[in-house]
Amino acid sequence: MAGQKGRDVLLKIHDGAGFVTIAGLRAKTISLNARTVDATSAESASAWRELIAGAGVKSATVSGAGVFKDAASDAEMREAFFAQEARAWQVIVPDFGALEGPFLIEALDYTGDHDGEAAFAVTLASAGAIAFAAA
Repeated sequence: MAGQKGRDVLLKIHDGAGFVTIAGLRAKTISLNARTVDATSAESASAWRELIAGAGVKSATVSGAGVFKDAASDAEMREAFFAQEARAWQVIVPDFGALEGPFLIEALDYTGDHDGEAAFAVTLASAGAIAFAAA
């Protein structure tokens, strides 16, 4: 796979009718995690750690910063934050795939310089099963 442009990563939220783009994120991180469950015992071969496959908790965290596409997308994210409801989100990484599922907004920050645009930073925490579809 050739190098990808980071600016092409999109963040979308389901507004009840379909997915709408919140922003093209300027800086972003997608973290997929699977905690392990240690099953090591006195009978483990040569005291090597043993893990139980598929027993750990999986999670996804998406964080990013950018500029809102428009006032409607700003309102959609703000409403999701204050309601603290798990909403369906999509994170699209061109030529890689898309993550889709319920996320809660864990943090929402607004910033702005007096001579620049208003910007935001958001952290989403998975709140259920996340699906991945390859591009």
